[in-house]
Amino acid sequence: MSCCAPGAETAIDLALPSDDEVRLAARGLGNGAYQVDLSVPGVHCAACIASVERKLTALPGVTAARVNLSTRRVSVQWSGDALPPLVPALASIGYPPHLFDAAQEGGDKTLSELIRAVAVSGFAAANIMLLSVSVWSGAEGATRDLFHWVSALIAIPALFFAGRIYYRSAWSALSHGRMNMDVPIAVGVTLAYAMSLYETATSGPHAYFDASVSLLFFLLIGRTLDHVMRDRARSAVIGLARLQPRGALVLLDGGVREYRPVADLRQGDRMLIAAGERIPVDAVVETGQSDVDASITSGESAPLPVAPGAPLRAGMLNLTGPVTIVATRAVADSFLAEMTRLMEAAEGGRARYRRIAERVSSLYAPVVHLTALVTFLGWVAVDGDWHRAMTVAIAVLIITCPCALGLAVPIVHVMAARRLFEAGVMLKDGSALERLVDVDTVVFDKTGTLTLGSLRLTNAGAIAPDHLAVARELAGHSRHPVAAAILAVPAPAGASLDEIAEIPGCGLEGRSGEDLWRLGRAAWAAPDANELTGTVLSRNGVAVAGLAFDDTVRPGARDTIADLVGQGIGVEMLSGDATDVCARVAGSLGIETFSGELMPAGKVARLGELASAGRKVLMVGDGLNDAPALAAAQVSMAPATAADIGRNAADFVFLGERLNPVAYVIEVARAADRLVRQNIALAIVYNAIAVPVAIFGYVTPLIAAIAMSASSLLVIGNALRLAGPRERSPAPAEPRMREAMA
Repeated sequence: MSCCAPGAETAIDLALPSDDEVRLAARGLGNGAYQVDLSVPGVHCAACIASVERKLTALPGVTAARVNLSTRRVSVQWSGDALPPLVPALASIGYPPHLFDAAQEGGDKTLSELIRAVAVSGFAAANIMLLSVSVWSGAEGATRDLFHWVSALIAIPALFFAGRIYYRSAWSALSHGRMNMDVPIAVGVTLAYAMSLYETATSGPHAYFDASVSLLFFLLIGRTLDHVMRDRARSAVIGLARLQPRGALVLLDGGVREYRPVADLRQGDRMLIAAGERIPVDAVVETGQSDVDASITSGESAPLPVAPGAPLRAGMLNLTGPVTIVATRAVADSFLAEMTRLMEAAEGGRARYRRIAERVSSLYAPVVHLTALVTFLGWVAVDGDWHRAMTVAIAVLIITCPCALGLAVPIVHVMAARRLFEAGVMLKDGSALERLVDVDTVVFDKTGTLTLGSLRLTNAGAIAPDHLAVARELAGHSRHPVAAAILAVPAPAGASLDEIAEIPGCGLEGRSGEDLWRLGRAAWAAPDANELTGTVLSRNGVAVAGLAFDDTVRPGARDTIADLVGQGIGVEMLSGDATDVCARVAGSLGIETFSGELMPAGKVARLGELASAGRKVLMVGDGLNDAPALAAAQVSMAPATAADIGRNAADFVFLGERLNPVAYVIEVARAADRLVRQNIALAIVYNAIAVPVAIFGYVTPLIAAIAMSASSLLVIGNALRLAGPRERSPAPAEPRMREAMA
């Protein structure tokens, strides 16, 4: 859509924060430096970002200012105890800021306002069109005047309620010495209504109420679609913040226990973390043993056993037993906070991508105004009839309205979203289609992406049936993923054990007569068998079977890799798993470039290296640890089985188990790109033909509105071609949807 002016879609009515509130919200960075995050709802485009950052960095003491378009957040850093005049500076240029948390309350008021505006303008346009049919059919005299007056009354609420979005935007731009796309829209709609009212009052034959209201309706549809697509990107950071627990039970001297909010936790605090609780800060285990879900750091589904001295990171989930931990970092410096900052920085960089329609639309406002003004002055100079000159100028404003251009991108994205949905792919961000066109490298996560992320017992046939039966009996008393993999293998019944217990961080044990059976870590189950690793079944401390587990390669992975390579697209694999495991999976799939044992920051760093080399990357991942990389990539994709944070950070989500949609979305994106460019060309050609006709007075405002609507219908019709036959759909629509529902 077109670039919005400050406050164009802002429906949040909050008081500006005071200096004291800003100081309280700020956090110290050390060495006299501070940072505060402010919500700036009026930021909508690259021009807005430049205006805000330029204004803030010019303030005394400010060392850095960065705007994140996805979250509409501006992070400001300054040095010294004196707070720079951040709030007044932003308000003075039309971007009133609010404290970030307060601005999130109350839901998306902007979307609600847009939907109500679309409903009101659509209802008004439909009714005015019905009345206009009688006028077009030849109604004259009092009957025609009656229909015009009724149309005028219907148009009033649409003009003031639905049109206020454009009036507010236009006024904000003009009052701060700027022009934007909404100024000619506001002027054209207002003049069309005013001239129609004049024609009605003087019993004139023409009124253009339908033109003004229909114009609002079409433009509001495009703006609403654009807002919804942009808003999807904001949920990733919010979802990541939900992994942070509200507080923890701190152990004080003398055995005293005190619950503290997470913000009050400090380095060195001792905390008791029960099973089922998340680790609030980076820490080290002091006492106790357990298994933790470390997928947020490694992306691996297998729980990690921990014992005294083991390091823990904020956001990990304690699974099996209570542990006492000692904080090694403050909350603001923890792993979870670092991941949040990585995602925000990555989103901010990606948000600077200027969409095609914005680049073309940036020339519209000055050209439209200048053309209409010259037309008005020219007609006044030629025949001195200001009424005639005004009518022609209004026709020029309406006929050159960027309605077709405004629909050029959103309508194609809607059709692309439908086509992808039928193939089992959810499109979350419309601009991702444009970013996907240039992709020349696809980077895959391993576990949960190239593989299904579910363990499988690979050597069941080599284990004696009676030993496998014992292993299944023990595994039935645990929810550990290894236990689930053992239970998935059929075995003869008959094993009966007593006193079965799960030892956190070690495994399971039970007795059968005088025999003690153990299933778990080799060092615990069979401590004397130094050559054994992994999972072992032992009897009385002697290993009787070693259990090997592997992950299942995702269906369609090999075909997808081969398809991408055949198109000349580079393929890489990045994983937090061991390098030897990565090498085995990469070799089986034909991936030549891979890296293992990577932390989230390492994945982001690798994507940065590729970007510096000029590569355009599609990142495909699923884990919590992949969220920063998904946000940092040119475009991203995740399976529906991914963690919530991974799905929220991704631009596309594919259903089912097959990996084939990865190659398919690239095909759809390139087809959509061709249609977008065709639509823009159609809009430009339309204006090249229509504008001269309107300038020479051959078009009334009503005909101009019809022509404008016709150009919009032409654009929509061209976009519908994307919904045609699918040459290379990854699977028929019906089976894919049934598979997803299952």
